[in-house]
Amino acid sequence: MISDISVIAFDADDTLWVNEPYFQETETLFCNLLEDYLPHHTVSQELFKTEMANLELYGYGIKSFMLCMIETVLRVTENTASPEILHKVIRYGQEMLNKPIELLDGVEEVLQALSGKYRLVVATKGDLLDQERKLGKSGLEHYFHHIEIMSDKKESDYRKLIKHLDCRPEEFLMIGNSLKSDVLPVLALGGHAIHIPYHTTWQHERIEHTIEDPRFYEFNTMADILPHLVL
Repeated sequence: MISDISVIAFDADDTLWVNEPYFQETETLFCNLLEDYLPHHTVSQELFKTEMANLELYGYGIKSFMLCMIETVLRVTENTASPEILHKVIRYGQEMLNKPIELLDGVEEVLQALSGKYRLVVATKGDLLDQERKLGKSGLEHYFHHIEIMSDKKESDYRKLIKHLDCRPEEFLMIGNSLKSDVLPVLALGGHAIHIPYHTTWQHERIEHTIEDPRFYEFNTMADILPHLVL
């Protein structure tokens, strides 16, 4: 039983709703678009290299992904890409921005069960406008006491959030699909973290080592957390 918790924070993308599969679908289209220049696997590697090089500058999210696709097109084609290719890349990004919100199984039922018993928070990273749009379209916004859209999820970012929420780290529980972003920084601060794996994870969010910490928990689905919380 996870006791003495007053605040439960939820990651958004691939924790509350589907996200990464849309990026993967778009990346496949993007690789197909450049197949006359390079093999698919190589295009994918070039795109990831661009994303990592620009992460500090652009941050996370679909708009950053669009800019990185455009930059990769220009580099791979040595600035010979036709306007049609660039227009297609922009359209791919716009289509991602207009995707419907698909809630993951059990999410709303869990929020209903926890509502009124804990302060519920969204703690997600990415583009401010896009994350606000997704939250609004999700129909979940009314469950949350506070929404925090972060530029990154490092210890310093969580420290600021916990201070803003006026709670102690040991009263804070973070739930998310990324060990790197949702678990490790929170544990380092003395908080609790639940990992709910998603079937696909962006390679930048993966870690190779195992986590051994009494404040770390891992469950298969969102609904699995309820028996372990005081209701």
